[in-house]
Amino acid sequence: MGQLFSKTPTDEDNGNLESSFTKYFRNYKPETKVISEENIRSIELRLKKGDLQGANSVISDILKNIDNAPINIAVTGESGAGKSSLINALREVGHKEKGAAKVGVTETTMKIYSYEHPKVKNLTLWDLPGIGTMKFQPKDYLEKVEFKKYDFFIIASSTRFTRHELDLAKGIKIMKKNYYFVRTKVDFDLENEEKCHPHDFHRENTLNHIRKYYLDGFRENNIEEPQVFLISNHDLSDYDFPVLMDTLIKDLPAEKRHNFLLSLPNITEAAIQKKYNSTKQFIWLDAMKDGVLATVPVVGILKDLDMDRLKNILNHYRDLFGVDDESLVFMAKNAQVPVELLKKKLKSPYLLEHKEETLGRLFLKCLEKFASANGGLLATGLYFRKTYYLQFHFLDTVAEDAKVLLKEAYSKK
Repeated sequence: MGQLFSKTPTDEDNGNLESSFTKYFRNYKPETKVISEENIRSIELRLKKGDLQGANSVISDILKNIDNAPINIAVTGESGAGKSSLINALREVGHKEKGAAKVGVTETTMKIYSYEHPKVKNLTLWDLPGIGTMKFQPKDYLEKVEFKKYDFFIIASSTRFTRHELDLAKGIKIMKKNYYFVRTKVDFDLENEEKCHPHDFHRENTLNHIRKYYLDGFRENNIEEPQVFLISNHDLSDYDFPVLMDTLIKDLPAEKRHNFLLSLPNITEAAIQKKYNSTKQFIWLDAMKDGVLATVPVVGILKDLDMDRLKNILNHYRDLFGVDDESLVFMAKNAQVPVELLKKKLKSPYLLEHKEETLGRLFLKCLEKFASANGGLLATGLYFRKTYYLQFHFLDTVAEDAKVLLKEAYSKK
């Protein structure tokens, strides 16, 4: 045990460190990494040269950029297109909750509304008036709404895309920004179609017909066919919403992916896993930053665990993954079950209720598990502060709890 922590890194160790770093981030697909390939190569090069100070500096800058990078999402479309409902769904805020975007409001002015994400700092959704309500050409409209500050545009429609929206798409493309066409309220279309044609209704045929209708409109207007996402604001796990989220993640720059991934609603196990993988990368980088230049004596390995910090970290993860006390109360109310019954199905609320010696054993267990999965890294003598091993354990437990709640939610439907 002491050998893992007490020796000073050597040139040979630096090679192991580089190898471990490379191996770890090669486990993730490029579109899910929270660090760019350029930055990965930069860190690898410094580790290979034994420039630990330089590697530490690069990692510190990366973490600072990830933490501070703003994400601004513009949502536009004609009045009644479901923009406000989509914004509320993306923020996981009910339309009657405090701070929700107002649903069913008629647009008559050039008013722009901004809505911050309640759990993810630096993520803001902007409700823009539809271009059809304005007397501007697309270029003038984009300048009026300050198009430069948005990472991308979501153009929403609940009926058909008008000439205004098609022209706006062209203008956005000219301005070298990404846009995504979203057809909302497809659940209502399916419901109406089934009522009108109960004997020959076919769900997939109806969805394909809606999609073809839009794509034909783009072709007729000499616009390169974009991807059209069919969604329901009331059932995000169905239709194309997960595909839309994956597309946005892929198109965002690496340093903005982490916060966007944290904002994903827990609508599928895949969404929870994406949040988990992103958070794990962030913890790993943070731990490496703190540990790459550090060594620690053998004595006192289990001493001075910062309980307040651990409690704050655990609560932060529970909040991000929707297993915090407030979320449990909300879910219990919807399911009409006692909140304590729901809480008993989870493990994360009780992680820090152990006695000190039990927590010490937990730490050793986490350390053993981490050493098994990351032996090359630990063999260098790299010192991760004790709290990091427990952070990984917290994250594992909270993510599993989120999946338990997801199954519980679907069992009540």
